[in-house]
Amino acid sequence: MRLATSLTGIAAALLLAGTAHAQTSDSLEVNMHEVNADGVEEALGTVTIESSEFGGVLLTPSITGLEPGIYGFHLHENPSCEPAEDDDGEMTAAQAAGGHYDPDDTDTHQGPYGEGHLGDLPVLTVNEDGEANLPVLAPRLSMDDMTDRALIIHEGGDTYSDEPHLGGGGARMLCGVTPAS
Repeated sequence: MRLATSLTGIAAALLLAGTAHAQTSDSLEVNMHEVNADGVEEALGTVTIESSEFGGVLLTPSITGLEPGIYGFHLHENPSCEPAEDDDGEMTAAQAAGGHYDPDDTDTHQGPYGEGHLGDLPVLTVNEDGEANLPVLAPRLSMDDMTDRALIIHEGGDTYSDEPHLGGGGARMLCGVTPAS
């Protein structure tokens, strides 16, 4: 039931996000690069971040070359896309980005409409042509939260819960660093 409620909320936010316009001229454009355990590769597109007239921030992807489907999408705490060692000592793509942005130390993954990590964003949808261009609304974030962080797209979807681990999202596959304020 929780997943169905979250999906209903997502659908409503996507409908609003598709018609939202920035309140101000403030926006950030983030280049999204392929990442792997060896480093940062070529950019596959961008994500534009703007204040939304509905509250929160609107993230508008313009990314090509991905497999169709649903992907986990998160704001991470550190402004880096570099690989680093994980807890098992393995080099891992974009591990230097740290965990999901969680300034209130909730230590729980509840999605963009819950009371967990602030960095839990709505899922990213890639259409049949391999393009991600559907805007998403992150209602709990502000433009101040978006500076000096990393945006990461994960393989697999996101159930917006702690089980399976962090909503079941997989490896970090695309990463971009937001500019410092």
